[in-house]
Amino acid sequence: MPKESNKSSKEEQNKMDKDGMENSSEPSEEMIGKRMGRNTPSPHRLTPQSSPPTFVSVEELMETAKGVTNMALAHEIVLNSAFQVKPFEPEEGSLEKQVKEIMHKAFWDCLAAELSENPPSYSHAIKLVGDIKETLLSFLLPGQSRLRGQIEETLDLSLIQQEAENCALDISKVARFIIDMMATFCAPCRDNDVKNLREITEIVPLFKSIFAVLDKMKIDMANFAVSSLRPHLLQQSVEYERKKFQEFLEKQPNALDFTKKWLQDTADYVNRGEVEGGATCTPNSSQLSLSVHNHAYLGLLKWDHDAESFPETLLMDQSRFQEMQHELEQLALVASVLLIVYNSAGEAISGLPGLMERLKKTIKILVSEMHTPSFKDDETFAAIGEKLCMELRGCLSQHGFSLFSAERESTLKGQIVAAKFADNPIRKVIDSRIQTYLLGFLETCTNRCAPALPGGLAPISKELEEIAVKLGRLVTFNKLVYSPFYQKILQEILIRGENVDV
Repeated sequence: MPKESNKSSKEEQNKMDKDGMENSSEPSEEMIGKRMGRNTPSPHRLTPQSSPPTFVSVEELMETAKGVTNMALAHEIVLNSAFQVKPFEPEEGSLEKQVKEIMHKAFWDCLAAELSENPPSYSHAIKLVGDIKETLLSFLLPGQSRLRGQIEETLDLSLIQQEAENCALDISKVARFIIDMMATFCAPCRDNDVKNLREITEIVPLFKSIFAVLDKMKIDMANFAVSSLRPHLLQQSVEYERKKFQEFLEKQPNALDFTKKWLQDTADYVNRGEVEGGATCTPNSSQLSLSVHNHAYLGLLKWDHDAESFPETLLMDQSRFQEMQHELEQLALVASVLLIVYNSAGEAISGLPGLMERLKKTIKILVSEMHTPSFKDDETFAAIGEKLCMELRGCLSQHGFSLFSAERESTLKGQIVAAKFADNPIRKVIDSRIQTYLLGFLETCTNRCAPALPGGLAPISKELEEIAVKLGRLVTFNKLVYSPFYQKILQEILIRGENVDV
């Protein structure tokens, strides 16, 4: 590529980096920035050949950012069964929170001042009733015409205004009707909140509490709608995400560079026979394409997130893969240490009820923070050795077995400490068996038949199966969305492989 083109590309990249920093408060634009800025060279990784930079207008960028935001939200709803809408609250002590509190206090003080006049002024109170009326109407289903009629009739703002002008308005009566309607619409978890409203006699505190409970009811209704719609969103979400990504790809032709590199690297890995059992099918077979794809997903569970750019088609799931990666590393350590202990103790402790779970619980607690900066592996594994040996001494003594000699106990502690290293033989065996199990799960998930559990993984079988199910669900959805892109990329990779072989 000519030098002028490189210079232009760098200037464009610097401009986009600067824009991304100025708009860092917008998560959608940040995500766009990450995807668009992937062709920046890094000393820590090899950057794939990118397409020439495509220049877009601010309007196009904002439209794309909005599309990615909506796509990310739909994706989260479908894949995260625990997804919930939560109210936004400014940080404690922030300027935003202080301004909000001042504004709210000024409003409620103004309302109190109006109601204390003689005769009372209800202009602010009537506006509040109008807001409450709109909220109550928003809770109605299409067929609830009787309730709609009651709300429209009782909270008729023009009639309430006339009553206020003629000093005939009973604002307490209006509030009681509002509370009755809230009791009709609210979820069971809000019954106590609504009940407490009936005990408030002062008008200003009552309206403040009514709005607080209505805000909670809005969140409840939103979460109910999300949970009700989730089963129907899957197919629509697949088509929606694919369409939005296609639109993004048309604006950024290099938006698949790292996906291509991810699949190419995996294909090279499989073709070299570095996977378990090697590649057993011909290079141009559909089985090889599927094998490459499944191994590629497994590779994301061993990803170096600091040094390598994540595939663009999986950016929205990067945190999920990283979470599973951390869980699997912890489980591999637990299984490795337990295998060391049981091989060392032999038949003396095999089959003793409850011992396995106690040892497992101890190890899990001590390695639970292994991915935090404050984790000290030397101290932690020394502590694991001490605690497990103490547990074994008590167990052997309780069941009438001979205690370990000091030399044997010291050897066991040394083996446990050695398990902290990634190249430890036992840890490598356990890790390889975990990978084999997960690969088998991906290959058989279409048949809904779980693969056999390899030896040494029985203590972590429950946790491992949970991760496998989570991985299978994520991979299946990702393939549904991006299958047209993957098929084209894999076909090109296999054709290049055939040409190289010739």
